[in-house]
Amino acid sequence: MIIRVLGGGCRSCEALLEAAKEAVKAKGTDAAVEYITDYEKIMEYGVMSMPALMIDDRIVSAGRVLKAEEIEKLLP
Repeated sequence: MIIRVLGGGCRSCEALLEAAKEAVKAKGTDAAVEYITDYEKIMEYGVMSMPALMIDDRIVSAGRVLKAEEIEKLLP
């Protein structure tokens, strides 16, 4: 599983990244967490609001900072 946090490096984006890492650790899931800050790459995904969270190439959240508990519920 690949979890991607898409954002420009702002405080909210960093918070979502940390929450994603925390959720993966708490769930005990074998997942890679990537942080993408390249705007061209982000636009390729079609994301218009940041921060955004993707799980296996599917956008599951955009424009919000989810808490770790919320992300855990989205993980298989």
